Amino acid sequence: MSAKPGYYGKILNVDLSTGKSETVPVSSRDLDLFVGGQGLGMKLLWDRLKKPGVDALSPENPLMFIPGPFSGLPVPSSSRTCVVTKSPITAPMASDHPHASTVTYSNMGGFFGPELRFAGYDGLVITGKAKELSYIVIDDGKVEIRDARKFRGMRTDAFDKAFLEELGDRKFKTVYIGPAGEKLVPYSSIIHTAGRAAGRGGSGCVMGSKNLKGIAVKGTGQPSVADHERFLAALEKARKALYGTAYAKSWAEQGTARAIVGNSKAGTESVRNYREGTFTEADKIGGDAARRDVWVRDIACFCCPLACKKSGVTKGKYGGVVHDGPEYETGVMLGSNLMISDMPGLLKAITVIDDLGLDQISTGNVIGFLMEAYEKGMIDRKFLDGIDLKWGSVDATLAMIEKIAARDGVGELAGKGVAGLARHIGQGSEKFAIHVKGLELAAHNIQANQPRGLSYATASRGACHMSGDNIAMQNRRAMLDSTGMCFFPTFEPALEEPMLELLSAITGHEYDKKEFEKAGERIFNLEKVFNYREGFRRADDRLPDRFFEDAFTIGAKKGAVLDRKEFETMLTRYYKDRGWDPESTKPGTAKLKELGLDFI
Repeated sequence: MSAKPGYYGKILNVDLSTGKSETVPVSSRDLDLFVGGQGLGMKLLWDRLKKPGVDALSPENPLMFIPGPFSGLPVPSSSRTCVVTKSPITAPMASDHPHASTVTYSNMGGFFGPELRFAGYDGLVITGKAKELSYIVIDDGKVEIRDARKFRGMRTDAFDKAFLEELGDRKFKTVYIGPAGEKLVPYSSIIHTAGRAAGRGGSGCVMGSKNLKGIAVKGTGQPSVADHERFLAALEKARKALYGTAYAKSWAEQGTARAIVGNSKAGTESVRNYREGTFTEADKIGGDAARRDVWVRDIACFCCPLACKKSGVTKGKYGGVVHDGPEYETGVMLGSNLMISDMPGLLKAITVIDDLGLDQISTGNVIGFLMEAYEKGMIDRKFLDGIDLKWGSVDATLAMIEKIAARDGVGELAGKGVAGLARHIGQGSEKFAIHVKGLELAAHNIQANQPRGLSYATASRGACHMSGDNIAMQNRRAMLDSTGMCFFPTFEPALEEPMLELLSAITGHEYDKKEFEKAGERIFNLEKVFNYREGFRRADDRLPDRFFEDAFTIGAKKGAVLDRKEFETMLTRYYKDRGWDPESTKPGTAKLKELGLDFI
């Protein structure tokens, strides 16, 4: 059977329990319906986990690295890889299945996904558990599982260098976990090239559960395209839409850090554990300050003109090399949310979190929750192993990060996330435990942003700021994360038409805007059915009480608070517009049939 244009038509399976690897075909129908990335990963997860309640840390749970059809081709800003698995941190309020959790998909830039496609695969699926700590080497069609015991406990920055030295070839692209992943911290991440991460949802914990320290891949091939002339014409249009434009230059100037000051002024930033939307010292940690005092280099992912990642050097007590940051999420979750305005201290915290292999967003959220519980006298220094965890303290923040990654003392409990902490502490702390379905919220506050609240409540992987603030956005973003294209360049309207042309020219499947969004709707609905089968219901689509009870006291949105009745009305309308039952949120049979999900 010949491969469908744009694809190899095969996935690489690696079973760590047996030590065997094999390639398995992917049907053209699955590629047409689910495309790649997030979508194809979701379909593979559905096919492989036949029943609900599988333990996310069991050998049975697959860990999948799925690029999209744009990956490995010179399409601008198309470096992304979706890491898809079952989450070890989310859970429904009630379920018949003791290990019920959501799907999780974490989107990672860099070079790993394109290299996986160069090696001849549309994706990598890892199951089983190695007897000892191991790593995988993929060199085109040659696959090996090697002993990694000498790297046990190594932090990601040191391992990145040691791994490439061991491989003896810098053409390999690598991903790996740090000590947090080895220790199975539920919100640990997978790191790639120092500052890039598959952070959300605990993919690093799943990788650690498989006794897998790292993966290296190198390839010499390239996928075909269905219509080469059409592809080249669309590629030229896409390049002109981005290269050298004011929009692209703005990303190169400050990346996402440009939003730190702007969102604070707008009252939509996460400040003091989401108590406020405005940080009065945001200018000290924003993009202007970083460009002036820290950054010396702009860094791009594969084939990207935006170069939104930054590196530089800080001095003083917390000085050192800065691999990345502040970005918006990291700058706010470790800065504004903790009331830290010391730029070198903030960047030190960001660097240490990546070095240990933790999710930046969840870690900042957990520490903010503990700071508030400490401030309110719900916990004391004994509970915190002697750490004086006050707002704005860089030293206390760094000490807590180390505790969490090591699962040491209070870190054992803090590693369970804010939901687990609130259950343990009680005393009404659940009102300011900022999570949905067990996954901590990102750096966008919502007392003054009801649509973003909808995104957090209804996203498939738990609280997700990237899911989209309405149905159309959710469908579109699910599809974007299936192509391999980064989300950032798609804010440029001139890119939309050539993007659809490129996808059609590469795959031979014709995409207009309607077909593109329908594919995204199909993917989002399959995720919803997976979660529903696990036991998630309308009661799980709830926001923390803080957003309905604690109005902002400062800033442009002073007095803002969500109205609970209005929010519930909006949710009901959302379910009906989705074609789901508004009471249970079960997707309707007619909707599933319309989307080609008859197999459910």
